[in-house]
Amino acid sequence: MNEKASVSKDLNVKHSKVTKHGEDEMILEGLLRLPDNRECADCRSKAPRWASVNLGIFICMQCSGTHRSLGVHISKVRSTTLDTWLPKQVAFMQSMGNARANSYWEAKLPPNFSRSGIDRFIHAKYVDKKWVSNTAANPSFNASGKGSTIDDLVERKKPKPYSKENEEIVS
Repeated sequence: MNEKASVSKDLNVKHSKVTKHGEDEMILEGLLRLPDNRECADCRSKAPRWASVNLGIFICMQCSGTHRSLGVHISKVRSTTLDTWLPKQVAFMQSMGNARANSYWEAKLPPNFSRSGIDRFIHAKYVDKKWVSNTAANPSFNASGKGSTIDDLVERKKPKPYSKENEEIVS
C-alpha cells in the first residue's frame, strides 16, 4: 500500500469511529429532500449532490468545481454521498441550508437576475460579497456576535503571541 492510500485509510478509520456514517448519510438525504435544498444554491439546477460545508449550502457538480477553485478559505466542498463527513459538518448543514444562506448572500440580488456565466456569479457572490445586505444578519454568526461557522464549532485554544523583547504577551 502506498503512503497516500495508507493516510486515506487511517483517516477513514478515524472518522468512522467518530461518526455514524450511515446515520449522517440519512440526515444529509433528508436535508436534500427539503424544498429549499432541492436545487443548487447558486445555479438552481435540480438535485444537488455536493455541499459547501463552511457555507452551509447544497450545490450541483458544476458549481462544486467553481467553489473548489475559490479556495478552501472561501468554500470547503464535500460530496453528500462519496465523502466522509464529521458530525460538526452535518450539524452545521442542518443549521443552515440554501434558503438561510441565500437570504444573506443574495439579499440585494435583483429579482430574475441572470445566472449565466455561473463562475463569475459565484465569485461575485462569495468572494466579492456583491449582494450582501448591510442590514441582513450573517447566518454564520449567532446573536452574541461570536462566530459560529463550521471552524468555530470546534473550540481552538491558540497560544497568544509572545514578545521576547519585553517578555510579555502581546494581544
